[in-house]
Amino acid sequence: MTAKLDEKLVPIYQDVLHRNPGEKEFHQAVHEVLETLGPVLVKYPEFADKKIIQRICEPERQIIFRVPWQDDQGEIHINRAFRVEFNSALGPYKGGMRFHPSVYLGIIKFLGFEQIFKNALTGLPIGGGKGGSDFDPKGRSDDEIMRFCQSLMTELYRHLGEYTDVPAGDIGVGGREIGYMFGQYKRITNRYESGVFTGKGLDWGGSRARTEATGYGTVFFTHEMLKARGDSLDGKTVVVSGSGNVATYAIEKCHELGAKVIACSDSQGIIVDEKGIDLKALKQIKEIERRRISAYTEIHKDAKYVEGGNIWSVPCDVALPCATQNELNASDAKTLVENGCIAVAEGANMPTTPEGILLFQDAKICYGPGKAANAGGVATSALEMQQNASRDSWTFDYTQKRLEEIMIDIHKNCYETAAEFGAEGNYVLGANVNGFLRVAKAMTAMGVI
Repeated sequence: MTAKLDEKLVPIYQDVLHRNPGEKEFHQAVHEVLETLGPVLVKYPEFADKKIIQRICEPERQIIFRVPWQDDQGEIHINRAFRVEFNSALGPYKGGMRFHPSVYLGIIKFLGFEQIFKNALTGLPIGGGKGGSDFDPKGRSDDEIMRFCQSLMTELYRHLGEYTDVPAGDIGVGGREIGYMFGQYKRITNRYESGVFTGKGLDWGGSRARTEATGYGTVFFTHEMLKARGDSLDGKTVVVSGSGNVATYAIEKCHELGAKVIACSDSQGIIVDEKGIDLKALKQIKEIERRRISAYTEIHKDAKYVEGGNIWSVPCDVALPCATQNELNASDAKTLVENGCIAVAEGANMPTTPEGILLFQDAKICYGPGKAANAGGVATSALEMQQNASRDSWTFDYTQKRLEEIMIDIHKNCYETAAEFGAEGNYVLGANVNGFLRVAKAMTAMGVI
């Protein structure tokens, strides 16, 4: 059961369904935004007259192309790649590239649509876009990944530029893949255009704190939600889904702020360590050895590994979904609420189903949607673009301070916008409406384009 749409928005949503058949994740993302915009059209009827919502729901450009490449045995493979340049009203398209077998147009459009509002919330001059491929980097050699990335960029390069479209990493795309893609871009264009990619290595234009930014930002946002209720993270027990980049650094910042993370996961199972997750061991297993999280019990014998386990069944004060979309459903949300969870903040994109969100809101717990809570990653990408533009490099502490300030501002703007529209404490409405207003006002100013 999802929230009902205002009657003025129903035909808009029906048109989205008709024009984008079979793209269920995109439909879900659009519905989640539209269900909060009824009061906006009452206050700003000109947005309806100018069909701003319909224009936002239609990408400015969708690029789909094949990527042929050859493996180490000489066999030729053909993957499909996408770049959806969704909205550039506030700045160049900005959003990551995802390499995963699940990638198809609907996933990229959902991510790109979310990115419009997430990027707007940062207050920085960046538009929304997303890209990726159904290529699976798991089990592939460095040479195979290099050949794939070079083939992909041989087509994609023509659509990119520091004033046009600036990709970054996402699932399956880290510093290695960014390096190969940027190298091919540089080779083809004969330009050292640092600002065309973010997430680069520190030796060649990358930003300190970018690796940590999404996880850190999610925790900063969680801390602000609790502060608004006169509470804090200090002394709280936390569970974090995932054990990749976002999850790892969310765990790190939770520990720094006095919380204790007792569980994390990967696609195979969950680890529960009541003493608190050993971050050094986790990084060794995941970042260096690239093993399954079950290996954690080899280091900590008293920790419990549950193959195929459900991390949301572990009692906690705070839950941080940091893995993938729709990983936390209504049943999970019910379990968290019954076990006394007081706050949920999304480190991943759209990890909670609509039914789960309604349960959290009905229970009056702090719920931070991804477009606000995990905006720290793209915010720090925009800071990387600033450094590249000025040929500068900032310290880790300075970059982290800027990140914290941005997350505090995002929380403040979401909180105040929700209150302005009669829904105090509703961060979903606050994030959607605040982000939408920034984009809608820019689009209105620029005319019908």
